[in-house]
Amino acid sequence: MSVQVVVGAQWGDEGKGKIVDILSQNADCVARYQGGANAGHTVVIDGEKYILHLIPSGILNERTRCVIGNGVVIDPSALLAEIRMLEDKGINVRGRLFISHYAHLIMPYHKMLDTASESDPGERTIGTTGRGIGPAYVDKASRIGIRVADLLDRELLREKLTINIQQKNKILSKIYDREELDPDRIIEEYLAYDAELDPYITDTSRLLNQSIREGHRIICEGAQGTFLDIDFGTYPYVTSSNPISGGATTGLGIGPTKIDRVLGVVKAYTTRVGMGPFPTEFDEQASEAMRELGDEFGATTGRPRRCGWFDAVLANYAVQINGIDHWALTKLDVLDSLEEIKICTGYRIDGKLLSTFPATLNALQQVEPVYETCPGWMTPTSHIKKFENLPRNALAYIRRIEEVTDTPVQILSVGSARDETLFAKSA
Repeated sequence: MSVQVVVGAQWGDEGKGKIVDILSQNADCVARYQGGANAGHTVVIDGEKYILHLIPSGILNERTRCVIGNGVVIDPSALLAEIRMLEDKGINVRGRLFISHYAHLIMPYHKMLDTASESDPGERTIGTTGRGIGPAYVDKASRIGIRVADLLDRELLREKLTINIQQKNKILSKIYDREELDPDRIIEEYLAYDAELDPYITDTSRLLNQSIREGHRIICEGAQGTFLDIDFGTYPYVTSSNPISGGATTGLGIGPTKIDRVLGVVKAYTTRVGMGPFPTEFDEQASEAMRELGDEFGATTGRPRRCGWFDAVLANYAVQINGIDHWALTKLDVLDSLEEIKICTGYRIDGKLLSTFPATLNALQQVEPVYETCPGWMTPTSHIKKFENLPRNALAYIRRIEEVTDTPVQILSVGSARDETLFAKSA
C-alpha cells in the first residue's frame, strides 16, 4: 500500500501529530490537505515538544518530504515563523517542504473579520480560534480569494487586493466599527512574503501523482477531526473545510482510486474545544480532573478542552463517513488511575434508541447516552511495549472498543513520546 489517509475520528486533538510522526519514519512524503493555522499537532521527541500548525508532522523525520496542499489556507506569517522555529532547532526544511501554488492565502482582513464576528454581541459565536480560517474559505467559495499563484503577478495582485480591501473596509467600519486597512501596506507585505516562500512553491498535485507512480509511500494528513467537518460535523460548530478522508482527494489533487487505506485516530476517551453539543461530556469537576491527567489544553490557543467518555456512536459514524480500516487509539495511559471507565454504546431520545447519528443540533443536544461500565486497571501503562503485556482490564477495554466499532486497533499510544507506542501483531 502506498497512500494512506490519517484522519481524526472525534472533534480533533486526537493525537494525529504523534501518529503521523511515527508513520512518517517509513514514509517518503506526508501531505496536509485542509485547514490552516487553527490546527495544532504536538510531537514530543527526546523530551522536546514541537507544535506544528501548518507544516506536516513528517518534517521531523529528515528523509521525509512534506506537502502543503491546495486545500489548505495559508497564513504566510505563521508559516514563515514555523519554518524559522524548525530551522532554529536544527530541522532542515529547504528542499523538503513543497507548497501548492493553488493554496489560498489568509489576509489580515480575514483575521479581523473572524475576531470581530466572534466578539460581536449581535452574532452567534461558535468558538473559532480567530485565525481567519472561516473568512478565507468564504472568499475562496465566493471566488474572490487570493491564491499563492497570485503573488507571481504584482499588478493582478494589486487589482484583486484593492477590490477586496475596499469591500472588507466597508464591513469592518460600518458593521463592526473597526479601523480600515491600507491596501498598499498589505500588498507590499505579501510581496515580501512571496520572496521568502518562492523556493517552496510548486505544482504539488503533479509532485504527488509522480510519487504515486513511482511507488512511494505517502501519508495524507488531515487537521481537526470528523465532527468538525463542514458537511458531516456538528454544524454550525464546525470548521470551514473537510477534515474527513474524502477531503484528501480535493485538497491534494489526487484521485480517490489512489488511496489504499484510512487510519482513524481516536482517543481512549473524548474531548472537544469550543462550543457545540457533546453527549458524553463530564460535569465540570470531572472534566477538570481529566484535563489535569491528560494535559487537555489546546495546542494552538491553550484553551481548556471539554472532556467526556469514549463515544462509540461518534466513532461508528466516523468509520462510516471516512471508510476507516484501523484505529490508532491514543492516550490510554490517561485512564490508568480510574477505577471505572464508561463507553457510550448508543443514544436515546424520549426513551427510544436511535438507529442513526442525529442530523440536527437540537436532537444531538437532547440525546441521553447509553453507557456500559468497564473496570479500570489501576496501574501504569506507559512503560509497556507489547499489547500482550498490557493489564488484563486494559486489554479488555481495547477489545470492547474494537467490538462496538467493528474496527481493529492497529496502533496504541500510551504516552507522548515516540517509544510509548505499541503496534498490533497484524500491523
